Parts: sequence; C-alpha cells; structure tokens
Amino acid sequence: AGAGEGKGGGDGAGGEGDAGGGGAPPEAADISSAAEVKLVQALSDRREELDRGAGALDMREGLLKAAEKRIDEKLKELKVIQVDLKGLLKKYDGQEEASMRSLVKIYENMKPKSAAPIFEKLEMDILLDVVSRMREAKVAPILARMNPAKARAVTQELAQRRKLSTIARQGGS
Repeated sequence: AGAGEGKGGGDGAGGEGDAGGGGAPPEAADISSAAEVKLVQALSDRREELDRGAGALDMREGLLKAAEKRIDEKLKELKVIQVDLKGLLKKYDGQEEASMRSLVKIYENMKPKSAAPIFEKLEMDILLDVVSRMREAKVAPILARMNPAKARAVTQELAQRRKLSTIARQGGS
C-alpha cells in the first residue's frame, strides 16, 4: 500500500502539476516556498546592506567635497600671502640695497687711513658686501692700509664670490 500510494500520489501530483504549474508534491512546494522566502529575505538583506553602503559613500563624498573646498580656499589664501610676501621682500631688498649704497658712499668718501681700521673690524660678510659695491679705485688704497692678513682674506673671498657668480651666470645661460 505504501508503494502504491507513492506511485499514485506521484501520478496524481504529476497530472496536477502539468495543469496547475508546480508539478511537485505539497511537501516539495513547502520546501520550494521556504527556499524562495529565504532567497527573497537574503536579497532584501543584501539590498539594505547595499543601501547603507551607498549612504555611507554619499556621506564620504560630501565630506571629501567639503574638505576639498576648504583646501581650495586655503590655497587661495596662501597665494595671496605669497604675493604679499614677495612684495615685502622686494621692498626690504630695495631698502637693504639703499642702505648698503649709503654705506658704500660713506666709505668711498672717507680717507683710506680712516677706513682701513674700520674695515679690519667688520665681519667678513658685511665687509665683502661693502667692498664689492665700491669702485676699485677707492678700495685699493684702503686695502693697502689694512692688516695684510685681513686684506688677503678679503681678496680671496672677493675672488671666490666672483668665481661663483661667473659659474652661476654660465650655468643659467
């Protein structure tokens, strides 16, 4: 009876399945619907996960755009500051050059006997800046009255500066 029921149930279900569209016994339909429900639930969960991820990405994109905007504003501010600094440096350099020219005039108008002791006590960088701007005819008598060791050091440093200046001009051409 058990074998007949299985066979008959299968035939009856098969006939119904052909006409009714499932073809599976009621237990199989339950399993199929449970699998479909699980699949639909899994897809729904995945959709929610993707939506959360998309929301997080949208939020990150907004934060990045805001940060980019702040960076652009800071860059604009820095460019304005850079222009201001260049102007101030140019002004300072002009003032520094005017001050140095004034010193040069003072030393050129001094007697070599008076200028030599002052030159001997100046720091080398300042002395070189002054001497390099003076006319050679005015520098020579002063160097002649200076301590020979200091005069030699000044001459060597001036020669080195001129050599570096020549190299820099040749390299830049």
